[in-house]
Amino acid sequence: MLRFTTAGESHGAALVSILEGMPAGVPLLAADVNAQLARRQAGYGRGRRMQIESDQVEFLSGVRAGETIGSPIAMLIQNHDWRNWQEIMSPAPLDGEAGHAGERKRAVTRPRPGHADLAGMLKYDRTDARDILERASARETTARVAAGAVCRVLLASLDVSIGSHVVALGDVLARAPEALPPDLNAAADLSQLRTLDSDAEARMIALIDEAKRSGDTLGGICEVVVTGLPVGLGSHVAWDRKLDGKLAAALMSIPAVKGVEMGMGFQAARLHGSEVHDEIDPAEDAVTRGRLSRRTNNAGGLEGGITTGEPIVLRVAMKPISTLMRPLASVEMTTRESAASTVERSDVTAVPAMGVIAEAMTAFVLADAMLEKFGGDSLGELLRNRQGYLRYLAERDTGRGAG
Repeated sequence: MLRFTTAGESHGAALVSILEGMPAGVPLLAADVNAQLARRQAGYGRGRRMQIESDQVEFLSGVRAGETIGSPIAMLIQNHDWRNWQEIMSPAPLDGEAGHAGERKRAVTRPRPGHADLAGMLKYDRTDARDILERASARETTARVAAGAVCRVLLASLDVSIGSHVVALGDVLARAPEALPPDLNAAADLSQLRTLDSDAEARMIALIDEAKRSGDTLGGICEVVVTGLPVGLGSHVAWDRKLDGKLAAALMSIPAVKGVEMGMGFQAARLHGSEVHDEIDPAEDAVTRGRLSRRTNNAGGLEGGITTGEPIVLRVAMKPISTLMRPLASVEMTTRESAASTVERSDVTAVPAMGVIAEAMTAFVLADAMLEKFGGDSLGELLRNRQGYLRYLAERDTGRGAG
């Protein structure tokens, strides 16, 4: 139904994002995408690359007169740092003496522990890990955020909102209010670390400063919350149609992400069933939930791979960034002797940005689920189909049998 692909290297000329399957008639401006790209670049603890780049999207196809037209949407994001890397990243053959290839500049032959460097070198038979790290870099997620930004616009047309906030950085835990702000991102984006706990933010900043002084890096956890989804997206009938599985796969694909929880997550494994499962009450005004409500939302809005109509709650864990200014032990691959790993320009932490990327991946999966459920080649058709489903939920006779 809906799919996207990205192309480009971290220090290449540009990044490209192609999103296919978006209905026609969705109002879309470059500003809608640029706002999300800017959010991805923010956050305390980022490196100099964020000062060099000011990401802006250019629509190459699929958008006309401020609306999608149903064809693939191709988006270009220039890399401003390309001017300093043209010779290094040039696709042209290396010039050398007759019969000999020239020397590769800034070759990486001491792979970094925790990065794709070594596994990629061995898998793709490369002698220079730059052939791996330039694509494995989190810079690629810029193109993902562009695709996700378009999906967000579609979801907003369907009354769906997606936000995130940082709940942990290193060993500092943030305390969220019992009731999250109505506009979660507006509140979280006021913080340098996208957290709702100002006391925790101060401790997080101190922790980042300490890690920077020691040449180290930090990971953390963000929480993504989605509101406005109706009951019935996804399916229980096959493993690859379960929406929780699709969300987990999308979030686990983000660079440096090592864990995903939904709702109560791992905590549920340590409790009794009576403490975990969300009891059900009638609620005639809750149409999107089938005129029912849950006393809790420990399931995080998903049961059996299907949305319940309650908010979707996802937590995403990011490991510390693998480039340390105080390099770890590695091997010089040209000699197979012990050596310190390569140092590339990097951040101390990118957890706030990871939350924005997680929002984008979530938006893509949920936009696809909406299209799978309701169909439609245009936004108008999609809205009509959705309205018919909501009318069914409002009028459904709960005592009626399957026949």
